[in-house]
Amino acid sequence: MKNSLTTKFVVIIASFLFAFSLQAQDVEKGKTLFKNVCAACHAKDMKTKLVGPGLAGIHERWKGKEDLLIQWVKDPQKVLDSGDAYAKKVFEENNKIPMPPNSDMSDDDIKNILLYIKQVSDGTYGAVKKATATEGGAAAATGADKSALDNGKKLFKNNCAACHSKDMKTKMTGPALGGVQDRWAGKEDLLKQWIRNSTAVIESGDEYAVNLFNEFKKIPMTSFPNLKDGEIADILAYVNGVENGTYGVKKVAETDVAGTTDAADTGSSNWMYIGLFALLALFAIILFFVNGKLQQTVDVKAGRSPNRVSLVDVFTGKNFVGLVLLIATILGGYFTINGAMNIGRQQGYQPDQPIKFSHKTHAGTQKIDCKFCHDGARRSKHSVIPAANTCMNCHAAVKKGSTYGTGEITKIYASIGFNPNTGTYIDDYENMSMDEVAKIYKKWIALNNDDDRDIVKKQWKHIKKSLTTDVKKHVGGPIPWVRIHNLPDHVYYNHSQHVTVGKLECQTCHGKIEEMEIVEQHSPLSMGWCINCHRKTDVKFSGNEYYESYEKFHEELKSGERSSVKVSDIGGLECQKCHY
Repeated sequence: MKNSLTTKFVVIIASFLFAFSLQAQDVEKGKTLFKNVCAACHAKDMKTKLVGPGLAGIHERWKGKEDLLIQWVKDPQKVLDSGDAYAKKVFEENNKIPMPPNSDMSDDDIKNILLYIKQVSDGTYGAVKKATATEGGAAAATGADKSALDNGKKLFKNNCAACHSKDMKTKMTGPALGGVQDRWAGKEDLLKQWIRNSTAVIESGDEYAVNLFNEFKKIPMTSFPNLKDGEIADILAYVNGVENGTYGVKKVAETDVAGTTDAADTGSSNWMYIGLFALLALFAIILFFVNGKLQQTVDVKAGRSPNRVSLVDVFTGKNFVGLVLLIATILGGYFTINGAMNIGRQQGYQPDQPIKFSHKTHAGTQKIDCKFCHDGARRSKHSVIPAANTCMNCHAAVKKGSTYGTGEITKIYASIGFNPNTGTYIDDYENMSMDEVAKIYKKWIALNNDDDRDIVKKQWKHIKKSLTTDVKKHVGGPIPWVRIHNLPDHVYYNHSQHVTVGKLECQTCHGKIEEMEIVEQHSPLSMGWCINCHRKTDVKFSGNEYYESYEKFHEELKSGERSSVKVSDIGGLECQKCHY
């Protein structure tokens, strides 16, 4: 009994010291590390389950084993090999998908992340931070700077967007929310209870709640017990505003960051130039006729026989021919230069890829962070095309696709030499004959497609066509992806400078990648487009250690002498920044 009390006392003291050490950490660094390291597999609201579990409550679940938790983050396989029961349970509950090791992270780095998770989970920071200090949201708060709709948008994004479509019309993990108040008409209090604890409403036997639960494959909705009545009202107001088109309507022909407008504007500009040219040509013809008449008048007064000017004379005269040649030279130069400037540009280029990889599914529906796959974007010049072993982080467990079944995921297995029948990698794979390789993957395709020979034959034929080339005869090896974005050799562009230092989102250059089934080049990537961006974009000085040396700008910002610092202010328009 005494030993038991002593053990409990030690655990309590250790937990207290661990919690105290967390408070000494830097939550902002934890936020940055979470975004770069954890966000690809864990939901940023800390509640929703993605590839990995929701992280809210992680401190309680590992209570008394804080050192083991730090070791789990650094090397999860080592903790699993040690036989820890809870680690094994987490591994099995999450489809036996191994968590990537983070051996280069220090203990302080991990504690920073844990502090950030704790503050987001308990509502004191970030994604679930309360909108106001009062019982209600923006709609009920006095002196609130934001409207109810704006606050509802923020709350929706932080709490609802992981499972509900932002257009309020499309089904995702949960139902489309457009018209939700009509569906719960007369049961408004029950709707609030549903949002705070859907399980309790289902257990009460409410018919609509039970039917809704069954319709969406009995996936329980995440509970939001901390949401106040006013905050729920703000969310519902935002849902209605988006659904009926009264909130967030985009302006027509809105100018983007590069200063370009839509196709209608471009077309109207071209017609304006054509009309101006036609007007000048007409004016020139009139001048020739007026000049001819004046010359006739002079000849008559001088007693000479007037020289009548015909239309043929006008168009064959040296003056008119000279004018035509001048105009032709100007137009020829204009179109030649424009054509030369557009060489190599491929805005809108959307090639078919060897694997039908859907960014809409991965980055949109599954919310996988771009930098999880394109890891180089945050730390190097190139964003890098992910290798197949990155795909295997998830697809060692997820073996059938939601759209193509075994058709596309099997290509990943064939490229890396993974046997999905046994769940192991194939020894000496690169030296196997294609017939031996075919037997393995045809067996897998048949097993998952009711032994349909036509499907087996069709899928294997497509796998060979997608993974082999004129110089690559074996399906194994790197996947021959088709490059889409390709800057000229004389241009220097560094992804980490823009992503890590400049803190730009990928969508700034690549468009709404999370909505693209097939990726296309969204932006022109021209010099003018880059320059316009540098002229208009504010440098994120606040809390950015990279820009601490710009003391003058910091002082001017503090004094109110300037409201912002543009990229052009710090040398962003200097030629040698991109051409050296």
